[in-house]
Amino acid sequence: MSTVTVPRDNAFTLAACAEMIFQDRPFLDRVDAIASRGLAVEMWDWTNKDLDALASRRADGVKIVSMTGYVQGDLTTDDGIARFLSTAEQSLVAAEKIDCPRLNVHGTGLGEGGIPVTANAHPTPSDWLRAADTLRRLAALGERAGRTFTLENLNTAIDHPGCPFATAADTHALVAAVGSPNLRMNLDLYHAQTGEGDLIRRCRSSLTWIGEIQVADVPGRAQPGTGEINYRAIATALETMGYRGTVAMEAFATGEGADGSTPVSETALDEFIQTFSVTLRASVGGGTIS
Repeated sequence: MSTVTVPRDNAFTLAACAEMIFQDRPFLDRVDAIASRGLAVEMWDWTNKDLDALASRRADGVKIVSMTGYVQGDLTTDDGIARFLSTAEQSLVAAEKIDCPRLNVHGTGLGEGGIPVTANAHPTPSDWLRAADTLRRLAALGERAGRTFTLENLNTAIDHPGCPFATAADTHALVAAVGSPNLRMNLDLYHAQTGEGDLIRRCRSSLTWIGEIQVADVPGRAQPGTGEINYRAIATALETMGYRGTVAMEAFATGEGADGSTPVSETALDEFIQTFSVTLRASVGGGTIS
């Protein structure tokens, strides 16, 4: 069995999404397996999780660092905004129970297969103003609760067609317009590569606004090293530009160990940790939330 773990002096906090690996195990077993590598844990829908059991894992050093920050709604329609903010408040209560610092949101709720519940591929200027206002109200909720909401970019070409405010450029613009430390970008480089590219320069230009970075390779949405993205170069660039926040693997596992017997999820964690193990040096600029 593999024993690759996160170095103590690593430049980044490394995390893995428990929704996408070890899928043959109960959820709590996935959490334990991820944490045993020195990784933090991320999850999606909190409503179907045993929050008491997750809270009890804190005593064992398990850290849940990101979860979904709403259950229903969108950023622009009257009913959607009401449901978005109401379920965000419910999510903050859940986050308090498990001491999760970041709550993730999108431009609209996502249904089966990631399809937007309220599709709006071409938001109007009025939509943009309403979205920014909704996110200001969301950030205020986060400020009162001592939590940070993150707005994630998504790709519309493959996974989330019709999702509004989906690109990394869109999320950057909205987060910067709000200008609150309680609203930051969840810069997902898998989605950004699929729709936009230019990843290192995008990280650098967004650095002030990034709350965390998520990674998976293209094509296939598997762990770094399985596709076209040079994630080792990105890891080095992130350290050099001063990023000191979380890098999370939100990817499916593929491949197997050299002996053909290591489970694919263990292999995926090996490859992710090795790719983003970068010795911490003095920061040279930029500001991030860890």
